[in-house]
Amino acid sequence: MTNTHEVIVHSGFRGLRYADGRFDQVLEPGRYELPKRRFGGRRVPSVRVVPIDVRERELNIKGQEILTADKVAVRVNIVTHFRVVDPQAAVEQVADYSDRIYSDVQLAARRSLASMTLEAILTNRNQLSEDILRDVEGVSAGYGVQIIRADVKDLVFPGNLQEIMNRVLTAQRMAEAQMVEARTRAERDTLEANSKANAERVAAEADAEAKRIRADAEVDALRRLAEAAEAYAQHPALLRLRELETLGALGTNAAARLYIGFDKHSDVGPE
Repeated sequence: MTNTHEVIVHSGFRGLRYADGRFDQVLEPGRYELPKRRFGGRRVPSVRVVPIDVRERELNIKGQEILTADKVAVRVNIVTHFRVVDPQAAVEQVADYSDRIYSDVQLAARRSLASMTLEAILTNRNQLSEDILRDVEGVSAGYGVQIIRADVKDLVFPGNLQEIMNRVLTAQRMAEAQMVEARTRAERDTLEANSKANAERVAAEADAEAKRIRADAEVDALRRLAEAAEAYAQHPALLRLRELETLGALGTNAAARLYIGFDKHSDVGPE
C-alpha cells in the first residue's frame, strides 16, 4: 500500500501547501505527492493544497448613487482588471480578496466622485479612472493583489438631468457645426480675396511692363529721330536724298497728290 497521494497544480494557478494548518510553501504548476495522514499506524502531518488563480481577471463593480462635489447624484459602473501576485497574502490577509477588491474600488470611486464637479466628470472621465486606480492600488498590494485597470464603464444620471444633458449636447453639436461652417466660409472668402489680389497684382505688373515697353520704344524712336536730325544737319545732301526718295515713293501712288510751291521773286531793276 502506498503512503502518498497526488495533487496537480495547473498552469495559471499556484498551490498553497499547508501542513497541519500551517503554511508551508507555494507550489508552482506541476504534479506533487502528498503523504497520507496515517501510514502503518504512524501519524504523518495533514497536508492540504489550496489552488489560487493567478491569471488576470475582470470584476464588474456596480455603483450606487454618489453625490458629486456640486451635489448631483451619479451612479457609476467600473470594470476592474486585477491579478493575484502574492497568493499567500491574498488568502491569509483578507477573508475573500474578490469581495475586498469590490469594496475598495467602490469606496475609491465614492471618494473621487465626491471631490469632482459634474462638469469635470463629463469632460474628463479618464481622470476619474486614474484617481480610482491610484487610490486603490496601494491598498490592494497589502493583500497580494495588483489592480491593473479600473475603467469607468457607465455614468448614469437622474432622468431629468439626462434630458438636460442631451439638450446641452445637441446645442453643442449645433454650435460646433456652425463654427465649422463659419470657419469654412471665412477660409473660402480669404482664398477668393487672395486670388483676386493676385490676379490684380499680375494685371498691374503686366500693364506696367507694357507701359515700360511702349516708353522704351518711344525713347528709342526719339533717339533715332535725334540721330537722323543730327545727320541731316551735318550732311544736307542726305536730307535732299531723303526728300527725293519720298517723292519717288509717292510718285508710284496714283492717288497721291503732290503740291509743289515755288518762291516768288520780285524783279529788281538797276538803280
